[in-house]
Amino acid sequence: MRHDVDGALLLQPRPGQGGYAGDVSPLLAWQWVQAGEAVLVDVRTDAEREWVGFVPGAIGLAWKQWPGMAMNAAFDDGVRQAAAGGQKLVLLCRSGVRSVAAAKRATELGLQAYNILEGFEGDPDPQAHRGRRGGWRFHGLPWRQN
Repeated sequence: MRHDVDGALLLQPRPGQGGYAGDVSPLLAWQWVQAGEAVLVDVRTDAEREWVGFVPGAIGLAWKQWPGMAMNAAFDDGVRQAAAGGQKLVLLCRSGVRSVAAAKRATELGLQAYNILEGFEGDPDPQAHRGRRGGWRFHGLPWRQN
């Protein structure tokens, strides 16, 4: 999913498309986190964070649980705890799909939640490989791998 205009990264949030605060570029999300304005919540599964990589300091709170991708019954309590300091939330998943659903749920709970466009890995390229067309890692933002 492109989040730019003429190759320039968006440095302002876009309005959410139904039920959450909006969409932000990975760069803007990281700027907010560094400034203490937002808390980064990684809604990918524990397995994804363990095997693919994670953002140091992010709160790992799966939206769905692997295997089987069942809804995480602890999500509501966890996302409320993540927002306990009053900051807005920026939600990250693999490609920016689950994080929209999670942002909508967080908003239903009365929280200010944003989806991070492109996710951690970005969109697949013509060979169906991720990591080459956008995403947190692609933009050189902090991450680690076990």
